[in-house]
Amino acid sequence: MVSPTWVPPVLASVLPHFGGFGGAMITAKNVKSWYDAEIKKPTWRPPNWLFAPVWTGLYTAMGYASYLVWESCGGFNDQSLVPLGLYGTQLALNWAWTPMAFLYYPFSFRYASYLVW
Repeated sequence: MVSPTWVPPVLASVLPHFGGFGGAMITAKNVKSWYDAEIKKPTWRPPNWLFAPVWTGLYTAMGYASYLVWESCGGFNDQSLVPLGLYGTQLALNWAWTPMAFLYYPFSFRYASYLVW
C-alpha cells in the first residue's frame, strides 16, 4: 500500500515536536519557580510567552528540512545517512537539553558553564 504524498512531509514536520512537547511540560512548572525568581535575565530578553510559538516554528522547519533531504536523496540510503544522522544527533541533543537544564538546576548550569569556558 502506497501512502499519500502528503504523509512523509507531515510526519517529518511533526516528529521534532514530540521532544518539544515533553520539554515544554518539564519547563512549565520550573519557569514559574526558580527560572523567573532566581536567574537574573537581561532586559532585552524575549517574554516567556514567545518561546512556544518560536520553538514550534523552528521544530516544524527543522522537520520539513529533514524531509527535503530525505526526498532529494531518494529515501534512507547511503547518500542520506550522514545528513540525516547529523540531524538526528542534533535533535536528540536538543531534546536532552531542556530536561538537563530544568530538572537538574543548578547542577546542570554549573557544569555546563565549565564546558563553555
